[in-house]
Amino acid sequence: MRPLPEQWRFEAIGTGWQIDTAVALGESDRAAVRACLDSFDRRWSRFRDDGDIAALRTGASVDFGPDASPLLALYDHLYELTAGAINPLIGGGLEMLGYDANYRLRPIGVPTPAPQWTLARREGAVLTVPPGAVLDIGAVGKGYLVDLVAAVLADRGHRSVIDAGGDLLNASADPVRVALEHPDDATMAVGVLELAPGRAVCGSAVNRRAWGEGLHHVLDARTGRPITGVVATWAVADSAAVADAAATAAFFVHPSRLTDDPAWPRTEVVVIDRSGAVSAAFTGEVFA
Repeated sequence: MRPLPEQWRFEAIGTGWQIDTAVALGESDRAAVRACLDSFDRRWSRFRDDGDIAALRTGASVDFGPDASPLLALYDHLYELTAGAINPLIGGGLEMLGYDANYRLRPIGVPTPAPQWTLARREGAVLTVPPGAVLDIGAVGKGYLVDLVAAVLADRGHRSVIDAGGDLLNASADPVRVALEHPDDATMAVGVLELAPGRAVCGSAVNRRAWGEGLHHVLDARTGRPITGVVATWAVADSAAVADAAATAAFFVHPSRLTDDPAWPRTEVVVIDRSGAVSAAFTGEVFA
């Protein structure tokens, strides 16, 4: 169910986007969204030779801008919550297994633990990382970008529903019915929910970016190896960044760590493991 009649579909940051609004976005609105997307990609993509991540690799201290501090603080929380399993310095480990700018998708070495996140130095939005460390914000970044795009549209007077490759933020005035895509069959759903205004749902599955024998994009930063126990997760929260973060964290910690922790924002979680068992702390419906 999509309550807003106007749709804008496009590709950005390697995935398909759909933005629904009550009235069609004008060219200036679309230009503002594109500028937001381009700025984020230039700062945070490890696949660009001309971006800030490339400069960070050289040992430089990089100012990632005023919206970076909340994102990096969220990583601080994730690092502590998962005992180091989620660590934004995992980029080198992903590249070692073949997930690099050239998408070679074959390992060039053995799994490599990430440098400890606590070794990075940060003053506000200025970040310095250990020599050789590669930043990758995939555990949070797309959700955070969805929030930024929604803010751009809200500043221009538009309520919206934003879907970025399945990470969805309801910034409209009405609930939106959302299906949870089956991790093995995109034509099927494993559950549904009514996503309230101001809430976001994000999901992650190991088969979304998988290559080779047992290789995929969800790595345990402590070992550099892909995780094996969980196949798919979803999380619902008051921002797409937190939902994205929680969906990633649910690969490593029990859902109750996310739903019952008073220091963690209000979150609902669904987890499916390799046996097909479902763990849910969720107000929607899960098809058992």
